[in-house]
Amino acid sequence: MTADSSRRRALVTGGAGGVGAACARSLAAQGAYVIVADRDASGAAAVAAEVGGESWAIDLTDTAELESLTLDVDILVNNAGIQSISPIEDFDPAAFRLIMTVMLEAPFLLIRAALPHMYEQGFGRIINMSSVHGLRASPFKSAYVAAKHGLEGLSKVTAREGGAHGVTSNCVNPGYVRTALVEGQIAEQAARHGISEAQVLADVMLAKNAIKRLIEPQEVAGLVAWLASDQATMVTGASYVMDGGWTT
Repeated sequence: MTADSSRRRALVTGGAGGVGAACARSLAAQGAYVIVADRDASGAAAVAAEVGGESWAIDLTDTAELESLTLDVDILVNNAGIQSISPIEDFDPAAFRLIMTVMLEAPFLLIRAALPHMYEQGFGRIINMSSVHGLRASPFKSAYVAAKHGLEGLSKVTAREGGAHGVTSNCVNPGYVRTALVEGQIAEQAARHGISEAQVLADVMLAKNAIKRLIEPQEVAGLVAWLASDQATMVTGASYVMDGGWTT
């Protein structure tokens, strides 16, 4: 960020670890005051203390609270996510609804809460952590893929509505990032398919990649920080793929 953005306030959901924590660090390093939001109160507090910001213990499934929320933030990073893997015919409807709530409804409500302040000041950055699965599909991930595809549409509508007010909205679409969520998926798929975790990584997750490694959280955070900056003023309604060549 440039000097005039040094006091901008950023909110990062799912900020207690993984990509969210990396985003909090990158935004703080560029001068933002970061609010680290997570249901893990102690984890959020630890990251907030590290970056000189504040923590917000929030349950994104409490949509009633989010509906009445007002957010005076300049940068919103919708990063929080969960995963559940199952064939459609066996997918627990409650698990499907939970994923849609956390990964689509909550981002909508947070955007809704943040836009009035952003419109008033003529500046805003909304960055939605999508996925390659916001653009492609994989078996056994119906809820996750549906939520991410919905987030892509929400982001584009936000870009259309926000453009006249100095507000941009973009998606970041990583492949598999080295996080606890992905490590859990590796273990789950190994158990499901009766193969080793190394085989899951090589033969399933990275099979289509040109670059055969997991993405590091700080690499994703670097792109998020750029999208939040003044240099990205004309970038909106876009989906930035970071997948090691998976989708080429």
